[in-house]
Amino acid sequence: MSTPPVLVACETSGQITQRLVEIGINAVSCDILPADDPSRSNHIVCDARQLVREPWGMVIAHPPCTFLANSGVRWLYEKEGRWDDMKEGAKFFLDMLNANSPLVAVENPIMHKHALEIIGCKHSFSMQPYEHGDPRTKRTCWWTKGLPKISPTNPCTKEELDKARASKEFQEVWRATPSPDRWKIRSRTYDGIADAVASVWGNFFLSNLGTPESQVGERKENLPEQLELPLSEPL
Repeated sequence: MSTPPVLVACETSGQITQRLVEIGINAVSCDILPADDPSRSNHIVCDARQLVREPWGMVIAHPPCTFLANSGVRWLYEKEGRWDDMKEGAKFFLDMLNANSPLVAVENPIMHKHALEIIGCKHSFSMQPYEHGDPRTKRTCWWTKGLPKISPTNPCTKEELDKARASKEFQEVWRATPSPDRWKIRSRTYDGIADAVASVWGNFFLSNLGTPESQVGERKENLPEQLELPLSEPL
């Protein structure tokens, strides 16, 4: 029995997608932007909302957090149109959470209460890079369906954390200077978390839904090249 395909939505880096491929899973990513690595063939440029309606063995999604994150809640009251953007962002998040799959995981940072009221539930659990080998802080929350919690896989030592704090690298995500790519730097998936996600959920998927594929299959037939998202700002 072969495995059904896995979708990693809203990912251009291939951080999780390629790790799933490495353990024999037929995984593809999608985003309205092209893959960071143009040679990667298992990436579809399209609106993720269209793909999640199709049946998948597992869906892992990283929807934009610009209007949902608690760190930016003040802008709801200070920027015109922000409330409408927030409602649209929450709807996008729900579309990912309600993907056509028995196994779903959707990622975002800590959400503000207005987004949570629309989504209707708090996150299932959260992760920190320093719990998985990277001496950095960036709390990642997961809303899951059918998947187990991921416990710390490689906690950093006190010495590693003290060194990172002393060099100010511990909070490098939040210290990122303004630039056109700042949103991408702040949304990065650290290697340790990507390793943990692929290992725990990838192997859970293989154990429950089939055996490894020898290679990634093509899933680009009859799919649009690109659709415009209604969100007015990038992540």
